[in-house]
Amino acid sequence: MGSVLEQKQAVVDEIVEKFNNSESIIFVDYRGLSVSQDTELRNKLRAADVELKVYKNTLTRRATAETSLTELDETLVGPTAIATSKTDAVAAAKVLNEFAKENEALEIKAGVIQGSVTSVEDIKKIAELPSYEGLVSMLLSVLQAPIRNFALASKAVADQKEESA
Repeated sequence: MGSVLEQKQAVVDEIVEKFNNSESIIFVDYRGLSVSQDTELRNKLRAADVELKVYKNTLTRRATAETSLTELDETLVGPTAIATSKTDAVAAAKVLNEFAKENEALEIKAGVIQGSVTSVEDIKKIAELPSYEGLVSMLLSVLQAPIRNFALASKAVADQKEESA
């Protein structure tokens, strides 16, 4: 009997470790996904360095109690998979949101982004944000605009003087 309790405590400790060391944690209901859809989702998540794992809800509740994330307990009803990303706070949200758009069976329940419990709406908003590279590209475009406009204006003035001469 003690062995079973030790195994359960080991799982709780694993979940607590994931909660403490992850940039983002997303809870999803995967009911209704076919095996091929589940495999496709896991492959997409793996490519984004996101891990998807299913734990018993009772063990997850114990882990939320140890990490003061008890707000999530109300979402731990029915089949729940947990996607965790240790490196990118947005990666899991992007992949899961995109996949949920294509497959109505996948439902995002709740999440934790950088230690803060986040609603489904906020997760979807975060998922719609451009990537880091996209944001840098937008910034550079904004910074280059005045120089580009000045160059075009001075070229127009030069062309106008050349025509009048």
